[in-house]
Amino acid sequence: MSERNLLLEIVAALEEQGLARDEYQLQRAVDIEALEQLVDSAGADLEVRFSVGEFRLCVTQSDVEVLPSP
Repeated sequence: MSERNLLLEIVAALEEQGLARDEYQLQRAVDIEALEQLVDSAGADLEVRFSVGEFRLCVTQSDVEVLPSP
């Protein structure tokens, strides 16, 4: 298992965009435990993209990024 805390990285990325913790329920958008296992076991080229509210996120082995709106 990786040393990173993916949940905290996702929350921090959302908060940087101005989304308050009481404005979403992350557990309804993604299974963090399953996402951590997938990212930890996959190759460097894997990107997992999902939405939380109006925000789209991209998670890789090394980064959590909020993507621009289409």
